[in-house]
Amino acid sequence: MRFPSHPYLAIILSAPLAATLACQSARKPATFMPPALAPALIAAASPPDPHKQKPNTAAAEPQSKPQVPQALQVDPVSDLIASVEKQYQSGQDNYRAGHLEAAKQNFDSAFNQLLGSGFDLRSDDRLEHELDRLLDGVNSLELAALQQGDGFAEQKSEPAPIDEANELTPAVDQNIKAKAEAEIKATHSDLPLVMTDQVAGFINYYSTRGRGTLERALARSGRYEEMIRRVLREQGVPQELIYLAQAESGFHPLAVSRAGARGMWQFMGSRAKGYGLERSWWVDDRQDPEKATRAAAHHLKDLYTQFGDWYLAMAAYNSGPGTVQKAVKRTGYADFWELYRRNVLPRETRNYVPIILAVTIMAKNPAQYGLDSVVKEKSISYDTVKIDYPIDLRLAAECVDATAEDLSDLNPSLLRMTTPNFPGKNGEFELHLPAGTAAKFQTAVASIPSDKRVWWRYHKVQGGETLAAIAHTYRTTPKAIAEANDLNDDRNDGLNNNALAPETRLIIPIAAGKHPDTSTYAHATTHYKVRKGDTVESIAENFGVSAKMIRGWNHIKGSSLAGRRILYLHLPVTKSAADTQVASKHSRKSKHAGTQTAAANTVLHHKVKQGETLYSIATNYNTTVTALKHDNRNVASLRPGMILVVRNTN
Repeated sequence: MRFPSHPYLAIILSAPLAATLACQSARKPATFMPPALAPALIAAASPPDPHKQKPNTAAAEPQSKPQVPQALQVDPVSDLIASVEKQYQSGQDNYRAGHLEAAKQNFDSAFNQLLGSGFDLRSDDRLEHELDRLLDGVNSLELAALQQGDGFAEQKSEPAPIDEANELTPAVDQNIKAKAEAEIKATHSDLPLVMTDQVAGFINYYSTRGRGTLERALARSGRYEEMIRRVLREQGVPQELIYLAQAESGFHPLAVSRAGARGMWQFMGSRAKGYGLERSWWVDDRQDPEKATRAAAHHLKDLYTQFGDWYLAMAAYNSGPGTVQKAVKRTGYADFWELYRRNVLPRETRNYVPIILAVTIMAKNPAQYGLDSVVKEKSISYDTVKIDYPIDLRLAAECVDATAEDLSDLNPSLLRMTTPNFPGKNGEFELHLPAGTAAKFQTAVASIPSDKRVWWRYHKVQGGETLAAIAHTYRTTPKAIAEANDLNDDRNDGLNNNALAPETRLIIPIAAGKHPDTSTYAHATTHYKVRKGDTVESIAENFGVSAKMIRGWNHIKGSSLAGRRILYLHLPVTKSAADTQVASKHSRKSKHAGTQTAAANTVLHHKVKQGETLYSIATNYNTTVTALKHDNRNVASLRPGMILVVRNTN
């Protein structure tokens, strides 16, 4: 499998161990062996000891030369290696914690420091060792991550709305305050409601600038309101605490705060562990709506028992019981508003309680605040099946005629597209499925061997599809599909060439690591000028197409391009939302040997060559430097081997 999103891995192609790795890959296909927490790092040699240097030949020279005291000697190579190692270790820590995007940035930084140092890495044994160490380490992590099914892809999070509100000191509208004071007198609430300038200020904020945030949260509350209120009743805490989740996360299970709190109830990692919320490479229970709600209700009840006051309990939920306890001890007042007045709580905590009270007052009086027109989303209902094996969500979705997105939405605690290989303390994982589909799932998945449920797929035959076409799509063989589905063919390969009955469900056996090739290819022909040293495989790797496709387009056998000056390519295209539009039928010869010519309305991948710049690449693709930067995380500098996303809209 290629690694187009990780430019530093391209360096492996130029490293001495490239041939060894390639040979190992050819001899030994990847097997799926997910580790217990995170893919284990293959043991790498320890960093070189900077104190064990080569013999100092200067010692043999005449003593008349002035000697530099050892304490004053500066070894820039050792300093560089130490800095590179620091970034590499940070990357490992982030990787083990599941923060893959951060890990990737750490690894990039380590490579950039080493390659941009100006030293000749091959002329110094220590630098050469460090480069090889990085290549070995990062490559092993990447390969292990790919065996999980999605490489360094990490679940996308949402910003927690509480962060923006916490930074504000909103103005007080006295008219709003007066109306709210009158309103809350007639409002029933198990949580005490008071009106202060601070609460009135946040009512003003949510009535103006923050209105959209409030309305979206109210609409989304319909998904979870029934479940949350049931859990709060079971735990014996005020129903109004539901608005803590509304203010914190807007009822989004994937919300993450700037401080690292996660989930609908914004638990920090250490606190979550204390209330039974598990975290691993595959799962973060802080993102499970019901588990997190139960933990939050339990935690709030404990805090109320400790402080005897719901306002102090909420303050402690935000900043920790120790912070509030110290403030109480310092002042002698076990009263939130007195602690507020004396400014002995963190600013975010001082804002936290007024924010929740403001949201509570507005939500309980929707007509007064123009919120009665907000339509709440339907409550989420689902079936639960307990499984003791890992399964890819895409296969699970195909078993019940749903989409992978549907199952991700029902299982927000899953950080990857695969359920845990070691499912929890009791050996089981509770997989949520669309309501009414549990039996259908169990029947369908029974046809897939338990050790193949991470790789194999189901396919529903479309009108006109043949076995050969389906096999090509999934990078397997018609024979393998026929055997897996017990298809007998007495018509001399008729199954290969004849259309199958529409709606037929086929088991697709996919070898470990062989994901289906769902890419399409541009109709326009790209003319590539063959250069010295090119092979079919090297060009296939460069342009992200299979060597088999290149041979077919150019009627080539083998790998040699001897005697050929031009190759004809159809570049891979990732279709956009406008994928029904017809690609341009025109093509042009590249202005730069080795660059790609893009069809209209396409997304391509370009491998950076020596001497190329953002401007030259943008020019060759009829795009702009700004667009290139936007699509490639604001990349500022290029190095050979980097893979760039290129969008062409001409």
